[in-house]
Amino acid sequence: KLIKLSKGNIMNERKTLLVNKDNHLEIGGIDTLSLAKQYGTPLYVMDKTYVKNVCKSYVSALDKSYGYGIISYASKAFCCKDIFRTINAEGLGIDVVSMGELYTALSVGFPSEKIIFHGNNKTCEELVYAIENNVGLIVVDAYSELDDIDKICSQIGKKQDVLIRVNPGVEAHTHHYIQTSKPDSKFGFSIENGDALDFIKRILNYKTLTLRGLHCHIGSQIFEQKSFIIAVEKMVDFYAKVNNELGIEFDILDLGGGFGIYYSNDDKKMSLDSYCAFIEAIANSLKENLQKHNLKKPYLILEPGRSIVGEAGITLYTVGRIKEIKGLKNYLAIDGGMFDNPRFALYQAKYTVKSASNVNGTIDKTYTIAGKCCESGDIIAENVALPKIKEGDVLAVFSTGAYNYSMASNYNRNCIPPVVMVENGKSYVAVKKQSLDDLVRNDV
Repeated sequence: KLIKLSKGNIMNERKTLLVNKDNHLEIGGIDTLSLAKQYGTPLYVMDKTYVKNVCKSYVSALDKSYGYGIISYASKAFCCKDIFRTINAEGLGIDVVSMGELYTALSVGFPSEKIIFHGNNKTCEELVYAIENNVGLIVVDAYSELDDIDKICSQIGKKQDVLIRVNPGVEAHTHHYIQTSKPDSKFGFSIENGDALDFIKRILNYKTLTLRGLHCHIGSQIFEQKSFIIAVEKMVDFYAKVNNELGIEFDILDLGGGFGIYYSNDDKKMSLDSYCAFIEAIANSLKENLQKHNLKKPYLILEPGRSIVGEAGITLYTVGRIKEIKGLKNYLAIDGGMFDNPRFALYQAKYTVKSASNVNGTIDKTYTIAGKCCESGDIIAENVALPKIKEGDVLAVFSTGAYNYSMASNYNRNCIPPVVMVENGKSYVAVKKQSLDDLVRNDV
């Protein structure tokens, strides 16, 4: 049976995350208590079947609705060798935002022509590395970046395909869209104030750079299609303006990502069909707007990240000290914390938490899940209703596949937990747990 949450919601519409006959949480055909015993806790667990299913759905949806483009995985959500192998096998491209992410991709033979390099402050070292390794596209985001790319390309005798990151004046976040220009963003060049057009004119003066198209990204955790539709309209309007004034036809239009995922009952539940409907709506709007302006059909790139890996991941913790402050608050201290999941400490992100050994047990108390770091703000979740919990029990925190491992740190000199992949009743280590030797390896 699927996991029933309060208010009758179903967590993850899939057969790979369920409650078994012992009322234990099971993922990928494996009892989570067995995983905790085998690998220890804290433990990141990734459901590889779910990742593959999302990838397949996205690729199919884009192919059917537009027929000319690629899904480019936003690897900042979760980056390691194993996920890049999976993404490549499913036919996706990737976008990277650092030399480290790029190095990881190249280390497993990811096709460089399917890599997009983003960043508002790429260093010359990073640009040299990207250009020397034949990265498909660099998204330029600063005037001086043009000079750096030109100098590097001139020295090594290459030309580089680039996109320009523009700000279409649509800022979108969970449940909201704001149709206003945000020219003060650290990312991109504003369409509204003319900066984007001026930047394009500047690019045309460089013989070593080939301007292939436009890129934008309007936000994250977006649950409404309208935000994307507005962005499409503004981007195509700008494409038409550039075409009319400069006679340029773009080969590529990259509309970024930002699809929301389910963390708690505050969020809308998105099925794979829901995500595919987003892609279809974007594609249809793009085709309509291109036709309206009589523009050439560009290659469409979409960059989802969180929605591919976010709900695929759970984190398992072992309960340590239990502190009940009469009339105030009940604390469950776990063996992890903000060093493996800093999102609550950063912006009070909400999560769903369950007892892995008694998923549907009778609710006993409401707890605050506290980490082991020396910080009052080291909290994973508040107001969590759970059955009776004792020291040594295993807790599962859902939707931790994105921006948990990738944002982990060694705060308080804690070791970053391992990442285990599960699929069809089998498991393997994708990222080893850090050792104490790892913590001091770079100390002098």
